[in-house]
Amino acid sequence: MTKTQAPLELMGAPGSPYTRKMVALLRYRRIPYAVHWTSGRPPKPGYPVPKVPLLPTFYYPDGQGGLEAVTDSTPLTRRLEGEYEGRSAIPTDPVLSFLNDLIEDYADEWLTKAMFHFRWYHKADHDNAGPMLVYWAQNRSDPVAAKQFSDAISKRQFDRLYVVGSNPVTAKTIESSYERLIDILDALLQHKGYVLGGRPSSADFALYGQLTQLAIIEPTSAAITIARSYRVRAWLDLMDDLSGLDPQEGDWFTADEARAALSPLLAEIGRVYAPFLLANAKAVMAGEKSFDTEIDGLAWTQPSFPYQAKCLKWLRDGHGALSDNERGSVDGLLQGTGCESLFQ
Repeated sequence: MTKTQAPLELMGAPGSPYTRKMVALLRYRRIPYAVHWTSGRPPKPGYPVPKVPLLPTFYYPDGQGGLEAVTDSTPLTRRLEGEYEGRSAIPTDPVLSFLNDLIEDYADEWLTKAMFHFRWYHKADHDNAGPMLVYWAQNRSDPVAAKQFSDAISKRQFDRLYVVGSNPVTAKTIESSYERLIDILDALLQHKGYVLGGRPSSADFALYGQLTQLAIIEPTSAAITIARSYRVRAWLDLMDDLSGLDPQEGDWFTADEARAALSPLLAEIGRVYAPFLLANAKAVMAGEKSFDTEIDGLAWTQPSFPYQAKCLKWLRDGHGALSDNERGSVDGLLQGTGCESLFQ
């Protein structure tokens, strides 16, 4: 049952992991929606352009007869929780909810580095990605014009790999982390089928969004995925439309189940994402445009990002908002994973 039956309008692209994240979430929650596959162009005359051009872009009434363009998948997910009843993607238990936030943030902000890296770093991948991006955006394009556009996109994106920290030195860190994640997910899904139990959470949809590209579109990482786990590859097809699932409150992990199931994933987050978040936040606070650090024993360098410094702040705010008992439970689960460094 929804509080409003009007379909939500959003603009997105098949090659956007965040678009795929949100569309799958809408399907699961049975929220009526209309997606415009216009890849960055306003879908209709007069539709607003967001302040920050991100995909997907949702269009909400602005209260004055017009529309407001809203982006950023994580706060959008929480907004939908307040606007639509039932089939929640956020665990009710505060401890599990906090872990959900941490895993979702890792998927959105670290795993996207792997997505961008694999899309453009290897020749086979950028030869594949350029044409796909063109035809996703303009399916009726003339082949000659499409080839020219594809070549231009590929060069521009390859030249921007440094933005996410991808370079010949960090490539091993990124690719090894992805390989470990596939192994971790293979084992995790054997517990109850999803990341936090027997029903999907927003963390599932965040991981799913990135993997719709990494495990399906990009040839190199797709081959890695299949070689390591048919289970994970199959899970993506199941995640695509969970509108028929009948979730129950008891499907979430208990505290003991969470401890046993999530420790490897939390250790991976602590191994690669936590040191990145801390080094980035330090650089942002110091007003530095870039930073050098060490991740997984290897050198890492990239531009600093204020948004990801905000991600760390939001995680710390969430940690601080827990009750003493809840925080103690979270800290116990994080102890020894490397994630505890984020909250010390």
